[in-house]
Amino acid sequence: MKLAGLKSVENAHEESVWAVTWIPATETRGALLLTGSLDETVKLWRSDELVLQGTNTGHCLGVVSVAAHPSGVIAASASLDSSIRVFDVDTNATIATLEAIPSEVWKMQFDPKGTILAVAGGGSASIKLWDTATWQLIDTLSVPRPESSKPSDKSGSGKFVLSVAWSPDGKRLACGSMDGTISVFDVARAKFLHHLDGHYMPVRSLVYSPIDPRVLYSASDDAHVHMYDAEGKSLIGAMSGHSSWVLSMDVSPDGGALATGSSDRTVRLWDLGMRAAVQTMSNHTDQVWGVAFRPPGGAGVRAGRLASVSDDKSISLYDYS
Repeated sequence: MKLAGLKSVENAHEESVWAVTWIPATETRGALLLTGSLDETVKLWRSDELVLQGTNTGHCLGVVSVAAHPSGVIAASASLDSSIRVFDVDTNATIATLEAIPSEVWKMQFDPKGTILAVAGGGSASIKLWDTATWQLIDTLSVPRPESSKPSDKSGSGKFVLSVAWSPDGKRLACGSMDGTISVFDVARAKFLHHLDGHYMPVRSLVYSPIDPRVLYSASDDAHVHMYDAEGKSLIGAMSGHSSWVLSMDVSPDGGALATGSSDRTVRLWDLGMRAAVQTMSNHTDQVWGVAFRPPGGAGVRAGRLASVSDDKSISLYDYS
């Protein structure tokens, strides 16, 4: 497996680009790349050319997260202005605006069926669940304090929730916190199951294996990538190679590779069979805040793609094979 640089867009935004995801192909168009920036805008890019398709405004502070509905028809952007904007991808019409008090929205993700939007609830130490039919808040999953935490930590700052991930079967939700703990929930019962230990610094990114709903990957400021059996509560692998914080990660659609972005300015490709880094890409000149593999699907689409975004305001696109 390898990455080959295809295209980079310098100054894709006017400020740091902190968020990236792919919008799946529909019957009428191919997949699109969605980026969000501290310049308060969200931009849509045509898949292989990285030609700007549209610019969405509507936030009054930086955009920290973007998420795409599995249908490819709608998407969401979350901003430091304490709002989530849900919009129609093709018309840019606002479908809903979800309010969240300050520091309550970080990463977010639609469930595999597209019926729930899960939001990492920041300072509320919770995951917020929004119904995508009514856009009403249907549940708040609170993260309990780990038993090992010091009683003196009364502020609860360690429970600040930064990241969230759905299992491929939609039965589990995991979230990563500022103190390095990962919490796993049973969604149907709205029940906390257990913590996964091993990190000691913020867990900024989580992703489940697309081929095994038990396997969860995590990326942390401790510069490590962990692989867990999320059901058995066990750490089954630890990978290191970045020289600084691992800010973002995504797993390839075939489940065989992991891509990570770091504050060491690199993107790394990891072979999950070998549990080792097989390639380092140095396209960016500043921290890499987001990496995302393109989902399969769409007419005539065979080649794999990976995109990365950075504080250097650029987007890079790679061929993944």
